Amino acid sequence: MPEPVSPPSAPLAVDVRGLTKRFGTQTVVDHIDIQVPAGLIYGFLGPNGSGKTTTLRMLCGLLTPDGGEGSCLGLDIRTDAARIKNQIGYMTQRFSYYDDLTVTENLDFVARAYQVPDRRKAVAAVMKDLDLTPRRDVMAGHLSGGWKQRLALAACLIHDPKLLLLDEPTAGVDPEARRSFWNEIHSIAARGVTVLVTTHYMDEVERCHSITYIAEGNVVTTGTPREIIGQSRLKAAALAGPDLEDAAQALRALPGIASVAALGGRLVVAARVQTVLDDALAPYRARGYEVEAVAPSFEDVFVELIHVADEQRAAKRAGVTS
Repeated sequence: MPEPVSPPSAPLAVDVRGLTKRFGTQTVVDHIDIQVPAGLIYGFLGPNGSGKTTTLRMLCGLLTPDGGEGSCLGLDIRTDAARIKNQIGYMTQRFSYYDDLTVTENLDFVARAYQVPDRRKAVAAVMKDLDLTPRRDVMAGHLSGGWKQRLALAACLIHDPKLLLLDEPTAGVDPEARRSFWNEIHSIAARGVTVLVTTHYMDEVERCHSITYIAEGNVVTTGTPREIIGQSRLKAAALAGPDLEDAAQALRALPGIASVAALGGRLVVAARVQTVLDDALAPYRARGYEVEAVAPSFEDVFVELIHVADEQRAAKRAGVTS
């Protein structure tokens, strides 16, 4: 897993406290705090509807918070929204450029909107950096998903932003293109650009220097991927033997078992308490199944975080009604 590239004394690119957003009677983001040192790749993880995109839009000035305060790139998120927009690149979930314009024409349009000096030079430079030059005259609508993704990233970089906000940037893109994209992101971060990214892919989470898990607008946990796995209460073991599908169904029905996942020819079984895990697997060990202790994967931890968030919401509701 990557380690943070910023020293502890690095200035904060994002520093917000109590950030809150409501739509009607629904609170979508509920008093969350976020501190992101400059130059980090910072991931937002959480289920659909958890408030990730709304948070990004408040940080970049597209939405006005209903509560909270703070700064983005040293600028007040409430009073300096226009100045913040000029210093960030925001890549939305869906491709948002013009299918009937070429790669060059799309980038020139964006450069013109940002009033980039010497547009032709800037467009040529960003196309070279992202290997788009051979496709400069291709209509954007004719590009594959991976190349559309590169064009969108190039458009985000054309005005030399200090902060990138990437909202599910690799959704629907093949694994090779995703890996290439993340190599580019790490190169960009190495130049001092801060990157905030939302994702559902577990391998991408582990490419972030630090992450925050959000559920229903609330922060569940924050830390590096290694720290979050280390702080997890989960204990895990791999089970190998015959009739694993039957074993999976039986294990999932046991109290205290957090997750059961089939991986290749084995089951990975996780629980919060070691004795619960040992007791659940004891009958299989006695029947000659191979049982091996393993470290929980981030996917195991992700499932556990969902359960933790559910428990926290249930406890909160019980407190309100009691």
